[in-house]
Amino acid sequence: MCAILDADVAHQVFGKRRPPAGEAFFAWINSGGIRLVAGGKLLEELDNDSRFRIWRQQAVQAGRILIFSVHEIEARMAELQDAGACQSNDLHVLALAQVSGARLLYSNDLSLHQDFGNRDLISRPRGKIYSTHAGGQIQDSHRRLLRRNDLCRVR
Repeated sequence: MCAILDADVAHQVFGKRRPPAGEAFFAWINSGGIRLVAGGKLLEELDNDSRFRIWRQQAVQAGRILIFSVHEIEARMAELQDAGACQSNDLHVLALAQVSGARLLYSNDLSLHQDFGNRDLISRPRGKIYSTHAGGQIQDSHRRLLRRNDLCRVR
């Protein structure tokens, strides 16, 4: 299983005061339950958080994060921009999902949720959202998402 962590919730996973849903996600990536995927602009955004940078250095060696080529992501971003099908300003996240095959997104960006759920943009399998927008408590829906093993097509 693999997932994308949007920069808007990185503090909920790597911060000092994590909500229960963020704590569960952090425990899951640290246990090897999933691999995080990143690259390009998203990796730059995540690297602005020193706690993420420290974690990433160890996670690369442990195989808990996969870094994708900025060139591959930017090429896909150009295709998405030409198609004009996106509602959000997060083409870099959608391009990463298409390039990596990750189909789980932890984000609270509602416009990005719409795009990630759009079968014309993210399919086979459809994108799923892990969100704390409605509150940080761990819900049954969060637990179900963390137990799935079919939300990744990483090469």
